[in-house]
Amino acid sequence: MTDSRSQTPQPRPQSILFHPIGHVERPEGGGGLSWEELRARVARIVLDPALTDGLLGLEPGSDVVVLFCFHRSAGYDLQLHPRGDPSRPIRGVFATRSPRRPNPIAATVVRIQRIDGNVLDVIGLDALDGSPVLDIKVHAEVFDGPYA
Repeated sequence: MTDSRSQTPQPRPQSILFHPIGHVERPEGGGGLSWEELRARVARIVLDPALTDGLLGLEPGSDVVVLFCFHRSAGYDLQLHPRGDPSRPIRGVFATRSPRRPNPIAATVVRIQRIDGNVLDVIGLDALDGSPVLDIKVHAEVFDGPYA
C-alpha cells in the first residue's frame, strides 16, 4: 500500500474552460501578507466593463461570494498541515483553504464597501494582486429573491 500523500492523481479526461470576468487590484500587492492581513485590507475588483450591468442590485454593505483563481499556485498536495504548520494535524486538502489544490479555485465572502462603475472596493478578500476573478454571487444568507 502506498502513502496517499505521495500519489500523483491521473489527469481528468474532461477540461473546463473559464474566462475571467475581472481581476483583483491591491496597491500593496499582497505577497508576504497573511490571509488575515489580506482580508483586513480593502481590495479592488475591476470587472470587465462589458459586464457592469450585471452589478445591478448590489450596493455598499452587500455581502457577496467572490470566486477567483489562485493564479500563483502550482501543483497540489492531497494531504497537508494547515497553513504549513507541522504542529497542526494533517488534513485533506478539501478540509483546508490551501491555495495548492487540484483546481486552484477560491471562494471568499466579502463585503462591498463602494461601487464605482465596473469597480468594487471590498473588504474580506484574501486574493493577491492580479488574481483573476471568475464570478461574483450574492451571499446565500442574504439572498431573498427567487432563483433566476
